[in-house]
Amino acid sequence: MGRISFSCLPASWHFSLSPLVLPRLLLPSFRQLLLFGLLVGLLGLLYLVLVTGKGQDSWIRKDNYFHRHLARVTDVEATDTSNPNLNYGLVVDCGSSGSRVFVYCWPQHNGNPHDLLDIRQMRDQYRKPVVMKIKPGISELAKTPEKASDYIHPLLSFAAQHIPKHKHQETPLYILCTAGMRVLSDSQQEALLEDLRTDIPVHFNFLFSDSHVEVISGKQEGVYAWIGINFVLGRFNHVASERDAVVEVQVPGGDQQEVLVRKRTAGVLDMGGVSTQIAYEVPKTVSFASPQQEEVAKNLLAEFNLGCDAHRTEHVYRVYVSTFLGFGGNAARQRYEESIVRNTLTKNTLLGQHVGETAESPLLDPCLPTDLQDEVGPATQKLHLRGTGDFDHCRQLLQPFLNRTNVTHSSLNGIYQPPIDYPNSQFYGFSEFYYCTEDVLRMGGDFNSSKYSVAAKGYCATQWRSLKERFDSGLYASHADVHRLKYQCFKSAWMYEVFHSGFSFPIDYKNLRTALLVYDKEVQWTLGAILYRTRFLPLRDIQQETLKGVHAHWRHSFSFVNNHYLFLACFLVVFLSILLYLLRLRRIHSCTTQRCTPSTVEWLEEGLGSPSLPITL
Repeated sequence: MGRISFSCLPASWHFSLSPLVLPRLLLPSFRQLLLFGLLVGLLGLLYLVLVTGKGQDSWIRKDNYFHRHLARVTDVEATDTSNPNLNYGLVVDCGSSGSRVFVYCWPQHNGNPHDLLDIRQMRDQYRKPVVMKIKPGISELAKTPEKASDYIHPLLSFAAQHIPKHKHQETPLYILCTAGMRVLSDSQQEALLEDLRTDIPVHFNFLFSDSHVEVISGKQEGVYAWIGINFVLGRFNHVASERDAVVEVQVPGGDQQEVLVRKRTAGVLDMGGVSTQIAYEVPKTVSFASPQQEEVAKNLLAEFNLGCDAHRTEHVYRVYVSTFLGFGGNAARQRYEESIVRNTLTKNTLLGQHVGETAESPLLDPCLPTDLQDEVGPATQKLHLRGTGDFDHCRQLLQPFLNRTNVTHSSLNGIYQPPIDYPNSQFYGFSEFYYCTEDVLRMGGDFNSSKYSVAAKGYCATQWRSLKERFDSGLYASHADVHRLKYQCFKSAWMYEVFHSGFSFPIDYKNLRTALLVYDKEVQWTLGAILYRTRFLPLRDIQQETLKGVHAHWRHSFSFVNNHYLFLACFLVVFLSILLYLLRLRRIHSCTTQRCTPSTVEWLEEGLGSPSLPITL
């Protein structure tokens, strides 16, 4: 029987096929070859679009962003001060009780105008953040302003030791004063600031100008805190994945029809001892109930561009920030105690009663744990209290202290508050929002109002003696103290009312997360401050990238893209070679068949042997 033998040298293996079988395997029809070629061409085109088209750039950006964000979140290694491409920056937070210096660092900008600087907190050789604090606050020097520079000198000397000396002249220094300085008169503030402006350049070679030292407002401080938290959360990179929540934004100052879709930012709730603050992005243009409300809103809404290019709108944000003095946990308790002392004494005088004057006839307080005894008021007007632990009654008593009004879109104290899209929003609660949920109730993290309410009711109703026994047994958080135990019931009710009645969050709101840290890091407003104040620095790196020439950039891009084109070209060449070979093989077979004699047909039919047709690949 005639056979066609294949041999692939030098592999030394071979096989043979019968001519009867060969046409069906290796000699397809022209229509089959055409269909097969079209299919392979479509697959190649699909590969070209997906890998070397727009998808490639998206994958690169997402991958780069992921690694940058992961490095920022998990960055606990010592800062490599020998790196010549590392830049540094200083922020001094002059607070009411003391001042702290924070040292930040960042690598050279990547030249992409869409990206912000990758700022991180500097860490020393022991991997600890480079931070130093001194006491008291700078406002204590109001009567001796000439000592302001001497006061700040230890902080700057400490920072100078950690930053390479040749980097000092290009390291920006910002001295920003907060609450303590705000209570001083304008002349006292100016005297302190002028001493810093005059003396610091004499002793230090940092990049420092007159505008780098100032007293910032509570609104600025709130905006900086909002920027810092969202930066750490990665909300300013707009390469969103399928899991990221997005929001439609009407860009401030732009065309009303212009809508930008980008990552949803997180709002911030912060309740301290004295004040409570709320900050969140307002993505849509807002309307006002009256001209007076519009005037108030202008002082509460901040519009700013975090990007280095003022003409780009992708990093333009409209943020609402409001601070409520007297609405912190301790200040609210003080207002509450002053109210019950005043009301009880007035009632005793009018009715001739003696409620609360002795421990035997105490005033019953639903905001204290059951049977807890306490004393409030000045020394001459002491009032004895005994807790009844009624969480719901306590909430009702606290509602008047919110000072709510019937004005549309208002919150605490009747202050204007823009509408919040609650289903498509997320908030982080810090300080007292975290302490109230975690220190005693041990349910910090994702906030569930109904579970929180049940736990708070149970705590308030528990006998004080039992609570003390649990505390002594170490069942509560390590930093919880007796003061926390005594006023946990009150603060739980106050936080609940501020959140739901004051800021009008629905009872079933699921997107509040109470936290002390973000990714195990304490995020200071100073991070947002340096991010905002150095936003134009990337322009320098972008210009340097441009000066390198377009050709170098093209060559870099081509080196990546060309690999895919080269692979596709090789694939097509191999496919065409196989196709041409099959066509040639088909033609040879056709010619061979036509030249066959009748005797040849007979030996084919009879299965007689014939010489092999050698075809070498």
